[in-house]
Amino acid sequence: MRIVAGRHKGRPLMAPPGEEIRPTSDRARESLFNILAHGRVGKSDGTGPLHGAVVLDAFCGTGALAAEALSRGAARAILMDNSPAALDVARANLKAIGEEGHSFLVLADATEPPAKGATQPPATLVFLDPPYRSGLGGPALAALDGRGWIAEDALAVIETEARDSFDPPDGFELIDERRYGKAKIRFLRKG
Repeated sequence: MRIVAGRHKGRPLMAPPGEEIRPTSDRARESLFNILAHGRVGKSDGTGPLHGAVVLDAFCGTGALAAEALSRGAARAILMDNSPAALDVARANLKAIGEEGHSFLVLADATEPPAKGATQPPATLVFLDPPYRSGLGGPALAALDGRGWIAEDALAVIETEARDSFDPPDGFELIDERRYGKAKIRFLRKG
């Protein structure tokens, strides 16, 4: 596993042994970030969603999505996971690429997150990669929004198993979806 593009292109990322954490494949991550950089999922003002973004990577696992976003111009990343081991790997990956100063790690369940702190800006770009077949994507997105973690007009990207159904929570509109092997990636706009 490696960073696909940007200022940290080619840098390796650690993944823990075992199958508890399922990182997004390099191919799917490259396709996802190409859509973010060149697709029609930009902000309503016509700018791309990556440059200067505050990224929330929930169910962060290795932190690969946040690391890729930081490599491609995001200003800050918030990584959330309920596994201390996952956050340890994510922290090590961010340190290895020199991005720990632009990151904030939160040990929490994304379906029951704490309220966002007053000094923490809300996320303009949200990644949710819950365990496949868990049905947690929609509830987590609604919970994070309800606790103040998501900015108005934010873009949310949710990865599920291709066969998993997904209903956008109130306040989010599905704007695109793509299939990559066993994965389906959905793009939603808050607004």
